[in-house]
Amino acid sequence: MLLIKNARLVDMAGTWKEKRDILIKDGRFLEILPCIEEKADYEMLDAGGRLVTPGFIESHCHLGLTDCDGQDINEKTDPIHPALRAIDALDFDSADFTAALKTGVTTLAVGPGSSNLIGGTFAVIKSAGTSAVSRIVKEELCIKMALGENPKGNYGPKGKMPATRMGETALIRDTLYKAMDYRTRIKEGKPGSFDLNMQSLMRVFDGMPVKIHVHKTNDIMAAIRIGEEFGLNYTLEHCTEGYMLLKELKKAGVISILGPIAGGKGKLELAGKRYDAPALFEREGLPFAITTDSGVIPMEGLLMQVCLLIKHGLSEMGAYKGLTEYAAKAIGLWDEIGSIEPGKQADLVIWDEAPFSTRAKAGTVMIAGKVWYSA
Repeated sequence: MLLIKNARLVDMAGTWKEKRDILIKDGRFLEILPCIEEKADYEMLDAGGRLVTPGFIESHCHLGLTDCDGQDINEKTDPIHPALRAIDALDFDSADFTAALKTGVTTLAVGPGSSNLIGGTFAVIKSAGTSAVSRIVKEELCIKMALGENPKGNYGPKGKMPATRMGETALIRDTLYKAMDYRTRIKEGKPGSFDLNMQSLMRVFDGMPVKIHVHKTNDIMAAIRIGEEFGLNYTLEHCTEGYMLLKELKKAGVISILGPIAGGKGKLELAGKRYDAPALFEREGLPFAITTDSGVIPMEGLLMQVCLLIKHGLSEMGAYKGLTEYAAKAIGLWDEIGSIEPGKQADLVIWDEAPFSTRAKAGTVMIAGKVWYSA
């Protein structure tokens, strides 16, 4: 067993910067204790009164698919590609994962970009491990969908549908109805010819999550309508103008994954981007995760982005929730990660400098009870 002593703990379970000891066994948190006397039969790691938090979670990124040996982020051959799987292209040796680890990020949801209306599945992986296989948490987390400028900008100029937002939603709805029919025929024992795309997509009707890329209010509302029409278990990715639809988002009961917020506006559909958007979500009591969309913002810029969000009204607790609790819930892994509680995987960071400051620096990063980075 490993005993981490003298932690100034933020556990996301009620302990806020109080001194605690953390007992770890077999890669999981066993107990959170008031400071105890050292015991010779424990392996010891002294946090020295430094801040200790859960490992951070990047709930939407493209690491290992872009800015690496292969540019495998988008299959721009057809707007409908549910059968694609990020896990089949991931470059686990990408230096971006090391950058994530050094930033205190221990878990990442990684998947296709937004060129396609339906672009395949995300995977969940750890930022470090003994092998590529050992780092895989989920080979297929969810289906990625996208609305807005990217899909119509990729296919409209080629004379293909979609060329408009109307075309985007029509194609997605048509494909979902086909997948629904395919699933029904399989369950009735009348599958007809095998269709890999439909085989993949029909899982959304059995609860497989969906990530829907949206920026503008019209895209957000279209995503909510699609989600309600088909009973999808979905999150809204980026949700740039979501602060204009807070009541609608609350009614929908959806978690938004906000970001990237730092940096330029880049394209017209980002004109409404605001640094205080997370603060507005927080004031309304809406859950949200925080993303870099890396490589849009490099992983090294994650904490600086959060500093800017705090400067514009987000609370420190809101920032922690966006990188731990809400991020874990957004990817369906709150039972496993996102807080330091007995039974959860022992992912944590001992900070040399507090994370939400310009001097932020992770000192020790642990995944499943093993140290993978030490400054």
